Amino acid sequence: MDIKKQLEIIKRGTVEIISEKELILKLEKKRPLVVKAGFDPSSPDIHLGHTVILRKLKHFQDLGHKVIFLIGDFTGMIGDPTGRNEVRKRLTEEEVKENAKTYKKQVFKILDEKKTEIVFNSAWLAKMTLKDTLELMAHSTVSQVLARADFSGRYKSGKDISLLEFMYPLLQAYDSVELKADIELGGTDQKFNLLMGREMQKDFSQESQVVIMTPLLVGLDGVNKMSKSLGNHIGISELPEEMFGKIMSISDELMTQYYELLTDENLDEIRKLHPMEAKKKLAKDIVKQYHEENLAETALKDFENKFQKRDPFTELKEIERPLKSNLCDFLVTEKICASKGEYRRLIEQGAIEVNGVRLKDLEFPLEFSKEYHIKVGKKRFVKVVFRP
Repeated sequence: MDIKKQLEIIKRGTVEIISEKELILKLEKKRPLVVKAGFDPSSPDIHLGHTVILRKLKHFQDLGHKVIFLIGDFTGMIGDPTGRNEVRKRLTEEEVKENAKTYKKQVFKILDEKKTEIVFNSAWLAKMTLKDTLELMAHSTVSQVLARADFSGRYKSGKDISLLEFMYPLLQAYDSVELKADIELGGTDQKFNLLMGREMQKDFSQESQVVIMTPLLVGLDGVNKMSKSLGNHIGISELPEEMFGKIMSISDELMTQYYELLTDENLDEIRKLHPMEAKKKLAKDIVKQYHEENLAETALKDFENKFQKRDPFTELKEIERPLKSNLCDFLVTEKICASKGEYRRLIEQGAIEVNGVRLKDLEFPLEFSKEYHIKVGKKRFVKVVFRP
């Protein structure tokens, strides 16, 4: 595949590449690049947030590059301090090994097992002597490590930072040296660690890896990144019905991010769909990725049956009305809203929905021959079609 097409695939769903020029130079060598992504087995399950990176690994795999799935069984016992405002509870060696078993099993729901090299960083980090460790520490300074935002914030607020946490970025960086990585993938929160890998490779007379960062998938709460500890996650091993229902609960705004990061669908085509249909398609597509297609279809039918039963519009009689210039005029004319002022307040409160979408547009236009399901507040429902 030509470089332009490769870049198009690689760049989908990415936030930053350091640097794109270096990436092009590496691709021009026309050899399989070593692409690395590391995962600390801090919990037994992989969730959709993890799959953003895994899917990007699969893109590289499909393009013919060498993919290394690194399980941080050694670094997992320290715990990545990224994004933490306090010292992370350390895991035991037994906990890490047990979690790593499930990682190995789940990762092949996405990656091609025959084309994936799985490595454990204990293979080299556990063998390091005290002399080796001190040599590694010489590649960074306290001021450099304190420059990262999470450490800086904790230091200024007087919260503890363990020396082990200081070591974490150095150990992750050394993984890239050991693997001679051409590219390392990570979330935007990993930028400090990823760049440390570039610098470490220079110190070891290697060509610096290209860093490719993806956005953090927002969880079901619509605010925080997806995390098992926050309870806003969707595990890839969850039952199809549970997975489907959780995806259907996300906001329409979040749906676009999920489509971009969790599927290969054409976003322009998706935007043409009704929001409810688009969300059902998203849920089915994602469930199908991690379960059999017939189970995804069953989950869809199960959801539709339950949704239809509690849909207040199902038994509501459709009314026909002459077309008004906008929704506000219609609701005031029908005395569903007492005044334009009340309509405006309800819009600002997010209390008016049309066809399952919460309105923000005060001048929401109406069209001929289109059926509208309008919800005003919690108890007012109208099913209407406008005729010429």
